[in-house]
Amino acid sequence: MSRLRTPERPAAGTDTAPAPNGTVIAVGGIAALALLWYTAQRHGLDRATLLVVGVALGVTLFHARFGFTSAWRQLVSVGQGRGLQAHALMLGTAAVLFAPIIAGGVALFGVEPAGYVAPITLGLFVGSVLFGIGMQLGGACASGTLYATGAGHGPVMITLGAFIVGSILGIRTVQWWQPGGRAGYVLSDPVSLAGTRFGYVGGVVITLVLLATIAGVAEAVRRRRQPPPIAPIPSARGAARILRGSWPLWVGALVLAGLNALVLATSGRPWGVTAAFRLWGSKLVDTLGLGDPASWPAWQGNPALEASILLDNTSVTNLGIILGALVAAGAAGTFTLRHRTPRNVVAAHSVGGVAMGYGASIAFGCNIGAYFSGIASLSLHGWIWGLMALVGTWIGLRLRRWFGLHNPRPTDSVC
Repeated sequence: MSRLRTPERPAAGTDTAPAPNGTVIAVGGIAALALLWYTAQRHGLDRATLLVVGVALGVTLFHARFGFTSAWRQLVSVGQGRGLQAHALMLGTAAVLFAPIIAGGVALFGVEPAGYVAPITLGLFVGSVLFGIGMQLGGACASGTLYATGAGHGPVMITLGAFIVGSILGIRTVQWWQPGGRAGYVLSDPVSLAGTRFGYVGGVVITLVLLATIAGVAEAVRRRRQPPPIAPIPSARGAARILRGSWPLWVGALVLAGLNALVLATSGRPWGVTAAFRLWGSKLVDTLGLGDPASWPAWQGNPALEASILLDNTSVTNLGIILGALVAAGAAGTFTLRHRTPRNVVAAHSVGGVAMGYGASIAFGCNIGAYFSGIASLSLHGWIWGLMALVGTWIGLRLRRWFGLHNPRPTDSVC
């Protein structure tokens, strides 16, 4: 195959981004400030801080276009490993930052930090495969649905709605996958790499070696398959790029790792996304009179169902991500609401969203809580989640054809 030329980039200093949308910036900014004031007044400085971190996450995800769905899709379909290499950088940096916080108890607001370490169960394997399939059909991951919704991407809003539906189904039947349930097979108790004889230092070293190996393999695959280059995103140039343009993947990786560590230090737990979807969905079922979530085994003894969502740390960061992406999209001039979505896209995103919601419910989280935060917490389950999600990606790419959706091809000029 002949080598494909990288699309020409605009000359330095050239502003190729659309004009900012002042209305969107004002709406997003006012909403964020109002919610920040209310949260600080009613629920404390700790949750107000989490909201600010969530806004920063939304801005970062938008500007870096940091992809989990696209990284795995490009790797499997055309051998483009740049996205996976960015994952390795992000995960390694987060692991280094997490270790002293968890091991030394260095946290804000008097919280006792703990990582995400989960057992190895049948639900972990099945749920992560389902999530991988759902990402490719739904066109986004857990964090992607939030920032794309904030940026006004109509089709992904469908994915988000279906994600919440799948989360309701998941929490309604999660006891089936827990010990004692019909599929509640526990293959191993929680395994932390920090539990080795070398402790946290050894766990971090093992993690970094594994990630470096993965990055090297991704590079070898990229050189062998010679994939098409990743297309440059139209962007403001110079200093304006920070607020109005696209950021390099490596910048997004480092900033996301730092922000995840800040979530851990602020709330005592790493960044997660999908627990809030289960809470939102259950509250919606209760409000609409469609059921009695308080009687479901998963909610018994849990006061979150009766409390404000602003008392739920995951909900606070999720709302911040949406608002941060809204402001960022307004500044970039790319906010748009697509009113007409083809039926095949609606169908694919609906199926994909439900698969992700259900999968995350039985697999101890999503690409953020299980994969990102799990590996950064030195948990074995995070590695298994990532591997099985990659299997789900392979399946999902083939299922996309059933819905008439396009996959990248080696002959495409860009990814």
